[in-house]
Amino acid sequence: MSEHLKAAVIGVGAMGRNHARVYTEIAQTRLVGVADANPQMGQQIAAKYSVPAYADYRELLKREKPDVVTVAVPTRYHREVAETAMAAGADVLVEKPIAATVEDAQALIDCAETLGRRLMVGHIVRFSPVIRALKEHLAAGELGKIFQIVCRRVGPFPSRVQDVGVVVDLAPHDLDVMRFISGAEPIRVYAETQQKIHTDYEDLLAALLSFDNGMTGMLEINWLTPQKVREVAVLGEQGMFRVDDLTQDLFFYENAEANGLTWSHLSIIKGVSEGRMVRYPIQRYEPLRAELEAFTSAVLRDAPMPVSGADGLMALRLALAVVESSKTRCAIEMPVPLTERT
Repeated sequence: MSEHLKAAVIGVGAMGRNHARVYTEIAQTRLVGVADANPQMGQQIAAKYSVPAYADYRELLKREKPDVVTVAVPTRYHREVAETAMAAGADVLVEKPIAATVEDAQALIDCAETLGRRLMVGHIVRFSPVIRALKEHLAAGELGKIFQIVCRRVGPFPSRVQDVGVVVDLAPHDLDVMRFISGAEPIRVYAETQQKIHTDYEDLLAALLSFDNGMTGMLEINWLTPQKVREVAVLGEQGMFRVDDLTQDLFFYENAEANGLTWSHLSIIKGVSEGRMVRYPIQRYEPLRAELEAFTSAVLRDAPMPVSGADGLMALRLALAVVESSKTRCAIEMPVPLTERT
């Protein structure tokens, strides 16, 4: 394979059009075409980058023969389009969630394995510079034992979303982030949802998760808050890290009593005490660019995908467990994670 990949984007709506832009900006790729069921939208994006536009994505695959394809169509079409692209010889990045159902997600993973194609899922938050910095600090043991992760992802209702509720649209981001930064797996999920404005699906979520390392996770997600908030807080022995993913800021709030001590020693101390606050410098960059560079570099190097099909499947399983828990008002026990294959 040459050092430059022919790239195509199927679905150039709110997210797909940015994939098209980035493919024209990174060194590894050359954009060769876009496809969208809305011909006017497809032609608009294609004209901007001087590439052909197709109303039928199958025609794009046949004529342009791309090496890599982004699938950014509505979730219910992910399986059909991604399988067709892989059958045409392309490696695929499918936007999250990986698919609408567990069965479709597993079918995509199996298809990639059978055809010898690479499948990556677009969990873009993993490529946020501040989330990556947080993971590095946690991996270095700077927080000690992790007690809890709290994620808040709230804001106004996005008109782009028509086919899923807030859980399947947004919760996979934070469910995946909790696994990514902690290295732990959820074993139990309990959730409450509400449907206030959206006519077909839930638009408010509060969820509690238990992990196999003893950590707890909390999610607050909605489409009802007038202010957009994207925050992650990680509480542990040595204090708390707090991420503002909108401003790309990372803060550490020290537990002064824990300085040089393990938590077992803290049991004789009355609670915790406020220590110094540190704001870490973050080298900012566009997460989508980092994501597509990681995807295409893995293709060129024949390396494992940075976010595998198995990762996408686990995020979907968790999101669907959240929905089930909210309906049954019962905690859902999670199965042992599948061995990562793709």
